[in-house]
Amino acid sequence: MKQLLCVLICSLSFSVNALAQTSETFDIATFQPPTGWTKQSSPDSVQFSTEDKSSGAYCLITLMKALPGPGDSKENFAAAWELLVKGAVNVGAAPQMFPSNNPEDWALEGGFAPFEKGGEKGVALLYTMSGYGQMVNIMILTNTQAYEANLTAFVESISLKKPEAGKEVNADTEKQQQQPTDSGNGQPSLTQFNWRQTQNRRDIGGFAGYSSNTYQFYGNNAYKFSRVDFQNYAPKYYLENEEGTYKIAGNKITITPKKGIFSSHRIKKEDAPLKSGNLELAAVQYSFEIINLNNNWTLLLSPVDGTETKRDGTFSFWLNGEPRKSYSYNSVNAQGELIR
Repeated sequence: MKQLLCVLICSLSFSVNALAQTSETFDIATFQPPTGWTKQSSPDSVQFSTEDKSSGAYCLITLMKALPGPGDSKENFAAAWELLVKGAVNVGAAPQMFPSNNPEDWALEGGFAPFEKGGEKGVALLYTMSGYGQMVNIMILTNTQAYEANLTAFVESISLKKPEAGKEVNADTEKQQQQPTDSGNGQPSLTQFNWRQTQNRRDIGGFAGYSSNTYQFYGNNAYKFSRVDFQNYAPKYYLENEEGTYKIAGNKITITPKKGIFSSHRIKKEDAPLKSGNLELAAVQYSFEIINLNNNWTLLLSPVDGTETKRDGTFSFWLNGEPRKSYSYNSVNAQGELIR
């Protein structure tokens, strides 16, 4: 294991601008995929994997979609390590960091640690590239140095697209959260947009699925909530739909469901449900605020009692590298596209 770590440290130091020729694009990244590896894509990541069944050797590379960066490059790395690496495998030590690489536009931080999961041992590596208020993450899980050349070629091929002129996002966390002055548009209300959060799930095989929650608030104090859970194995879809009322008092909102149903589906959402039924209904009170985060209006919901809710799932908001007991919902249009 120690020898493997040494080899990977030496081989995986790269510049995000080293791309000479690209063949694929995902989100804002272009890259040269490893030849012959299995590719798996989702709305939030693209993964390449390979294994040698005779020896048990394997390697998984997961390139994530750009996310809002909660702080500077080191804070972004710390937040990503907690969310991505610790969410996928059991690492018993803090990551050992590579030297920082800070070119003119994107700042690169990287680190590694040995992991163990279900008796399987290996090395987890994470690279976080920060710039323009965003961060792009690459997570690598492997138990061998046999794929050293493939890894080096992949990470050195990555190039990131700069935001269009005039659309750069201020990376200062405090400035990100300042409410803009009223210039005629003003701060949006709950009813102006749909609000969505998406979270990936990962296991030792990398990307395992995702969940997407969406709120719609209406002017008559009614709301709708929908949840889509996807996993790689059947049944692939689990759906929830809930309706009820909401009441606002100051910075508190109480959401009271009136009816809710769930269903699971083998392959497609349109398939006849394998199982369905009524949801357990419970009113929840949140503190709420709408902030301008990375040039996107974001709804923060914080349960008053400080505990995670069955409706919203795992807390999803980080600030300055620290998890907060809040849910972060991005403003989206009816098609689910971020509103900038």
